[in-house]
Amino acid sequence: MGWWELDADTLARSRFVVSPLAETFACLKLLHAAAPAHPGEQEWLRTHLPAYRARLAADPVSARLIRAGLGREWIADFLTPAPRDGAAFADEVARVRSTAPRAARAHLRTALAGPLPAGLDRDDLPERAAVLLQWVWEATVRPSWGRRRRVLEADVVARTAQVSRGGWATVLDALRPGRTRWLGENRLQINLHEYPPREISGAELIFVPVTVQRAGWVAWEDGVRYAAVYPCAGALAHPADRTVPSALGPLLGPSRAEVLVLLSSPMSTTQLTAVTGQGLGSVGRHLKVLREAGLVERRRAGRSVLYARTAAGDVLLEAVGQRAPKGRGELRGRPRRTRGRTTAHDGP
Repeated sequence: MGWWELDADTLARSRFVVSPLAETFACLKLLHAAAPAHPGEQEWLRTHLPAYRARLAADPVSARLIRAGLGREWIADFLTPAPRDGAAFADEVARVRSTAPRAARAHLRTALAGPLPAGLDRDDLPERAAVLLQWVWEATVRPSWGRRRRVLEADVVARTAQVSRGGWATVLDALRPGRTRWLGENRLQINLHEYPPREISGAELIFVPVTVQRAGWVAWEDGVRYAAVYPCAGALAHPADRTVPSALGPLLGPSRAEVLVLLSSPMSTTQLTAVTGQGLGSVGRHLKVLREAGLVERRRAGRSVLYARTAAGDVLLEAVGQRAPKGRGELRGRPRRTRGRTTAHDGP
């Protein structure tokens, strides 16, 4: 297994980062694999896969490049630069474009664990990669970036609250179950590959969620910044999880029932308003009624006020036919302040 060694201060300073380039690269991986994890991804592929395949058919060099770059067990590093705080998509893709051609070819050979395929021993590979990423962003991600960002931010808020309640170990174990794991003794397992451990104490450590459910990778600038990209969790990542059970709508009202269903993961009123399309006042009234009924609870996590279902809310959903995810909505205990925060970025 691959693992990073880090001291307590490095872990305490770590934070979550939302990255448009990471989301774009995750979507590129989904287009390449064409293997959806749920109906929402299947519908997205149905919409965008024909255009993607047509584009690669018209540009065989870029097609070979992306096949090589995704590699067998490793992604070519230059395709996924580690995030920098506050950078926009244009700034991050510019880092892909500025890669030295010699370095890009070396990264491809590492990803392939062998020689370059015919036709890729050329100097325009970084430019071609940047152009392809730009196309994926403009054609498939940017039109829905507002909603995607809300999904990612909801995940960040939920995990930040989890850090406050149970510490980093519980969060790290849940990022990519079976792959990421806190091993103790200052060791963080990051994947299942047999690579030499890396000492990262004193560097910047960030965690980057993406909405694509089978995505995940690591990225770094040696000695400076290390990133672990993981698939976000929560009801917003899976549109099917937002379905209101038929018996619950008449009982609570459709809008209030939708709020209760969404609160399997902790969310703020602002996030609920953005996701449901309901007005802030309406969401506030729904939350007040649900709290008074003992179906949701409220806790503060840093500067955010979060709402989540109580055990009684879970029981109600189970009684009307929707299985409540275990543990995702829990906000028990008095949270401590945390350094987790959101921004905009990417990762390899």
